[in-house]
Amino acid sequence: MAIFHFSLKSGRKGSAANHANYIARKGKYSSDESSDLKATAHGNLPDWAENDPVTFWRKADSYERANGAAYREYVVALPNELTLEQHRQVVQEFIEKEIGNKPYHYAIHDPQASIGGGQQPHAHVMYSDRLPDEFVRAPELHFKRYNSHDPELGGCKKDSGGKDRGSVREKLIEQRETWATILNTALEQSGHSDRVDHRSHRDRGLVHAPEKHIGQYGVKKMSETEKSQLKQSRQRRADSPSPQ
Repeated sequence: MAIFHFSLKSGRKGSAANHANYIARKGKYSSDESSDLKATAHGNLPDWAENDPVTFWRKADSYERANGAAYREYVVALPNELTLEQHRQVVQEFIEKEIGNKPYHYAIHDPQASIGGGQQPHAHVMYSDRLPDEFVRAPELHFKRYNSHDPELGGCKKDSGGKDRGSVREKLIEQRETWATILNTALEQSGHSDRVDHRSHRDRGLVHAPEKHIGQYGVKKMSETEKSQLKQSRQRRADSPSPQ
């Protein structure tokens, strides 16, 4: 059954390179053949990054403003019904539509569910909010504040700069719908009947509250009774009829 999950996070200065290593399962996050990493890719990096996303994120950690986000990240669930190649295609399509020419770095993971078994494919899509332009900048200038009068003397402009909360929220809702459309098109073209829905439970007329993400560490703290109750709750929701 295809599920919908879409979240957008921000990473503070000093955390970008570590998180990049985490999603790529590098450094202290590397493992043997049991790794859940299935694919990784990057694009739109400046020349000084030398085609290495971790180098780019290290410079963001060093030179981004103290109160600025070093990176932003989409975390999205991927349907089990689709193949790995199809997973790559839908992620790349979303990047082209919503990230555009900004630097990005993504990884696809496919871990086994801690409760109930089965696979849980998902993608981490890191990107920089800095918009490339015609000026060539050294990394120490790339992440500085944008200079509207003399752009070549300041850093790359941030795409999120000057936007109010209402505009940011509306954009996020649009992106959720875009992601759902991309997934549903891929599911339909592959001959699958399942579809995802980006709308909230309230908008869909569902009476039960959405389940909170527990995560691996949360699962480890649960008792066997709590795990059993969660499985039963999930089954009841799966068996309940959808609103017409």
